[in-house]
Amino acid sequence: MTTSNQRPVDLDFPTRTKGPIIQRRGQIERTTTDQRLLDHRGPTDWVHSDPWRVLRIEAEFIEGFGALAEIGPAIAVFGSARIKPGSAEYEMAERAGRRLAEAGFAVITGGGPGAMEAANRGAQQGNGLSVGLNIELPFEQELNHWVDLGINFRYFFARKTMFVKYSQGFLVLPGGYGTLDELFEAVTLVQTRKITRFPVVLFGTDYWSGLMEWLEKSVRAEEKIGSTDLDVLTVTDDLDEAVELMVAARDMV
Repeated sequence: MTTSNQRPVDLDFPTRTKGPIIQRRGQIERTTTDQRLLDHRGPTDWVHSDPWRVLRIEAEFIEGFGALAEIGPAIAVFGSARIKPGSAEYEMAERAGRRLAEAGFAVITGGGPGAMEAANRGAQQGNGLSVGLNIELPFEQELNHWVDLGINFRYFFARKTMFVKYSQGFLVLPGGYGTLDELFEAVTLVQTRKITRFPVVLFGTDYWSGLMEWLEKSVRAEEKIGSTDLDVLTVTDDLDEAVELMVAARDMV
């Protein structure tokens, strides 16, 4: 029974996750941890606060290393957060996650909606481990419900380290700035030999052909990259080929 002095329950309110902390309603901060770390404007109290931030950054690395150390062979799947369930791209990402799981891989995504959700969902369907590495954003991105093992990060660079350290390959589906950022981060690390070479597969020739043409005719033609640097990338519409490349790389280890 509800009395007149009881406050009505409103479940439709914004939520923000900051590492282990959940904020709602008036407790939500308007800036992100990354933003405050990188923004040089404002008062000089950062001189005193930044050394303490190192401990929080250290804690994120420790949590990530501890949670992911025993997940086994894994493939990171990147793609747009904006695609909707039922679309052809969503279904393809779901099939990709399932096929990778059936091949014995854990599937690591950014843990959000769209292609990430679809790949995590597919990984569960394939009886594989579904991993999500979420990030604090100005607009809330919660871990999708298909993640078995999830970590919430404050700092992009700590999160990126986990993708690279615990993945044996990248499957890159059509996506935007975030997807391109992860793609070129991986390619740069391979090119500079900071990480052991591993397969980077761009799935969807129609989507990626323009980028590949520009890299070939402008970047490589003007010798901004080496003659073999594009060999790092494989572009395909064949999911079997993509999975076989990942399996072959795993079997060589």
